[in-house]
Amino acid sequence: MSENTGTLTSHLWSSSDLYRNAVLELQEAAETMKLDPNIASRLQVPKRAMIVSVPIRLDNGSIRVFEGYRVQHNMTLGPGKGGIRFHPEVNLSEVAGLAMLMTFKCSLVGLPLGGAKGGVRVDPNQLSRQEAQALTRRYTTEINMIIGPDKDIPAPDIGTDAQHMAWMMDTYSQEKGFAIPGVVTGKPIEIGGSLGRAESTGRGVVYTIQHAAKHLKDTGKPGPKMDGSTTVAVHGFGKVGAVAALEIHQLGTKVVAISDVHGGLYNKNGLNIPDILSFMGKNRTFVGYPEAEAITNEELLATPVDILIPAAIDGVITAENVGRVKATIIAEGANGPITLPALKQLEERGCFIIPDILCNAGGVIVSYFEWVQGIQNFFWSEREVNAKLAEVMENAFKKVIDVRSHYNCGMKTAALIAGVDRLNRAMLLRGLFP
Repeated sequence: MSENTGTLTSHLWSSSDLYRNAVLELQEAAETMKLDPNIASRLQVPKRAMIVSVPIRLDNGSIRVFEGYRVQHNMTLGPGKGGIRFHPEVNLSEVAGLAMLMTFKCSLVGLPLGGAKGGVRVDPNQLSRQEAQALTRRYTTEINMIIGPDKDIPAPDIGTDAQHMAWMMDTYSQEKGFAIPGVVTGKPIEIGGSLGRAESTGRGVVYTIQHAAKHLKDTGKPGPKMDGSTTVAVHGFGKVGAVAALEIHQLGTKVVAISDVHGGLYNKNGLNIPDILSFMGKNRTFVGYPEAEAITNEELLATPVDILIPAAIDGVITAENVGRVKATIIAEGANGPITLPALKQLEERGCFIIPDILCNAGGVIVSYFEWVQGIQNFFWSEREVNAKLAEVMENAFKKVIDVRSHYNCGMKTAALIAGVDRLNRAMLLRGLFP
């Protein structure tokens, strides 16, 4: 009975590479740390998942039904936490994999939160503002029984932003009869958002890169100096990648290549990131920017740089293209951008990987700060937010380095062990109900 159930569960979740990779990485961490097999088996599947139909009236008067999801992977440490993704390729398995990564991420950085994720299978670029609002509000209504400030707190992700969170917060509040800002994070400042939240994920990526560079220097290994002699490429010049590129540029380090879904730019002498952002503000794209040559996304990944930041989607560095990747440090700004076979090759070559659950944890850390500020109705300055973020990121980085040294394993496995170890202790203390 239990074996059949487990097999069915596996088939239900495992259609996406992201979920399969997450499970394989968890299994490797579990074997390395000799994790209780009962805990390991519980962590391989989500606690709860909801699939909802999201019907809306389009601007032309017709009705269209979209498919939405909310997955809560593990809530041993506290309420669920995780973004809402609007993307045409979203599916249940991908959302489950992302929720699993959120569980380990929250545990790793010491937050009293569990892992969750949500999404709607839609191309947000094809929606008008009114259609986007209708979709967001109806989706919120369909999942409202499992979200809330003490249950599960959504946030922005790919295809969503602060405006979507404002619509979610308002919809949930209208249904309850009073304002409940804590139901989501990543909100506009005017309705309870936190200063520094929009930049937090990209800023956290840069903090971890700085720690990695210092660690390599302190251990006598070749690494970047984070000055004008260091080169960086950013794959995914979006909400995370653009912030990271700007912060790195302001440090005096050369960002020589950037890309998005439309292609990329390259300048061996360094790109003027503020000027590119200004160009994008006028043209809504960097395509046609005159002070650089056009390159493809594949060419960007193969660019000879010191630091590569894959900050777009999962699975972009694979067994097929890993041989062309030349970076010394790879900072996983996106979730799961390196497939497991590619990861093994990179580690064998001595590439220093900053794992996604560490590298891009800045967003959930400041989301937690926003949640706390909302509960207290006492808000912090951006300087305070950034200082607290830097402290949490530094402590988490040191923890992963210590685990890596103890188990003599790769950074990816070390980060998972650090997160799973806290979960393991909490789950054993709480026990199994009934």
